[in-house]
Amino acid sequence: MKIGFIGDIVGKPGRLMLKRHLKRLQQEHFIDFTIANYENASHGFGLTEKNCIELLGYGIDMMTGGNHSFDKKEILNFFDSYPLIRPINYPKETPGEGLFKIQLLGHEIAIVNLMGYYTMPMVDNPFTMIKKTAEDLKEQGIKHIIIDMHAEATSEKHALLQMLKEDVSAILGTHTHVATDDLQVVDGCCYVTDVGLTGCRDGVIGMHADVPIKRFMTGLGGHFDVPDNCKAILQMVVFELDENGLCIGAEKIKIYDDKPKIVTKAWME
Repeated sequence: MKIGFIGDIVGKPGRLMLKRHLKRLQQEHFIDFTIANYENASHGFGLTEKNCIELLGYGIDMMTGGNHSFDKKEILNFFDSYPLIRPINYPKETPGEGLFKIQLLGHEIAIVNLMGYYTMPMVDNPFTMIKKTAEDLKEQGIKHIIIDMHAEATSEKHALLQMLKEDVSAILGTHTHVATDDLQVVDGCCYVTDVGLTGCRDGVIGMHADVPIKRFMTGLGGHFDVPDNCKAILQMVVFELDENGLCIGAEKIKIYDDKPKIVTKAWME
C-alpha cells in the first residue's frame, strides 16, 4: 500500500495548492490513503469546519493536528464528525482522540498524532506514552503504525526514530514548516525530521515576513498573517508499506507553484 503524508497546510495558499495538484498526484503515484496536518489550515491558526470540509473534498482522507489544534474553538464540536485527531499526549480530558484506526487493503492501519516537549503546550511525556501506545497496538496485531511527530526540536524526532524504528512503519515530522533533507528508510521505518509546509514559500514559515522580522529586530511581537498572494509550494512524502508494515520505499514530492513536480527518493538503510 502507498500512503501520502502532507505536513503543515498553511492557510488559503496551502489549500489552493492541494486543490490544484493533490488528486493528480494521487493518481500518478498510486496513493491509497492521504494524511495531512491541519493545525495551520485556517489563516495559519487552527481549522474551521468550512476548511475541514474543503480539504477532505480535495482528496485528504484524515488529518492530524498539533499545538494549534484548538486555536479555532469550533473544532471542539466536530472531532466526532470528521476524521480528525489531535496529539495523543494532551491530557485525557482534552476533547478529541490522538489515535485513528482504519481498515485499508485488508490491513488495520493506526495513525498516531504525537507532540514534543520543547516550546510546546503542557502535555504528557511523549516518549513514555508513544512507547506504551506502540506496544498496545502491536499486541492487538496491528503492524502498520504511522506517527505524526509534531515537535520543534530535531533531537526529539531523532530520538523517537532510534527508539521506535523496529516497531513502527513511519515517523513523519511536522511543526517547523521548514523541510529537512533527510528522508530515509531505516530498518523498515520511513523517517523525515520535517516534511515542510504546504503554502507560501516567500515569507517566514508561510506568513508575511514583516512581523517576524520586526520581532527579531526589536523584540516586539505582533499578529502573524498569511498573505493572500505569494509564491507557493506543495510538499508531500509518499511511502510504500508491505503486508508486515515495513516501509519498502519512500519519496519526497515538491511542487513550486504550477511548475513540474520534483521527486527525490529516500535513502535506504
